[in-house]
Amino acid sequence: MTVRTTLITAVAVLGLTTACGSADQGGSGSSDAPAGAVPVVTSTNVWGSVVKAVGGDAVQVKALIDDPSADPHSFESKPADIAAVADAKLVVGNGGGYDDFFDKIVDESARSAKRVDAFALSGKEENEHVWYDLATVRKVADKVAEELSAIAPDKKDAFTKGAADFGTALDGLTAKAERIKPAKVVVTEPVPAYLLETAGVEDLTPAEFTEAIENETDVPVAAIAATGDLIVNKQVNALINNTQTENAVTGDLVAKAGTAGLPVVGMTETLPEGVTGYVEWMTKQVDELTAALGTK
Repeated sequence: MTVRTTLITAVAVLGLTTACGSADQGGSGSSDAPAGAVPVVTSTNVWGSVVKAVGGDAVQVKALIDDPSADPHSFESKPADIAAVADAKLVVGNGGGYDDFFDKIVDESARSAKRVDAFALSGKEENEHVWYDLATVRKVADKVAEELSAIAPDKKDAFTKGAADFGTALDGLTAKAERIKPAKVVVTEPVPAYLLETAGVEDLTPAEFTEAIENETDVPVAAIAATGDLIVNKQVNALINNTQTENAVTGDLVAKAGTAGLPVVGMTETLPEGVTGYVEWMTKQVDELTAALGTK
């Protein structure tokens, strides 16, 4: 979904960056980073967790969206965010229109930083939620290792090993997803589409419903009814619900699933509270999907 964000006027805010300095926890700038650590800024904590998996203690990562209760689609940048990006040696964003706010900040403030765009690496042409595509996540990790190695050549072996170990963990996660029993589901938003494809799970959500959600327009009454009927008549095996963008329409679908006795699998766009690693987060979601649908 295209992010519904507004960037605080860049020219006005950039004038504050010199005085702002570095933010606190998360490491917006080199002055906050451990000695020798590479300052990295990411658009969300998802990509921040990938960078951390690759770089370990050799990187100081600040994710601009790090609040598990926040809606990534309504993010507004702060002066400290722009200051952090200006200090970064590497910036990692999702791209594909998901985090346009980040691209704007980077264009204005981090012209000398190395840049990784996950959507561009993915080779996809639509559906920007590529952090649910495990193959893309691996490409991002490898690219991060490459860029970090160029920034800190003395740590190249550690970055390469970090990416390799992370890739091995993703292989195991992919294998786990592929063991899920073929099934049919309805989704409140197509955020986990790539994971569902990996698992061989078919999304029966009417196109009119998905398009309205993606375009942030009112869902046609007929599409709401058709989607609800799939649940009420148990033509699907589960409902996949994006718990970070719930509204009256999605809430009604969750209620219908409860009445019909269908499992509801909650999935999020960013790491929830208490989870710091990408593999840990995605494993929990794959496990919940497995519990709902079973295995082959």
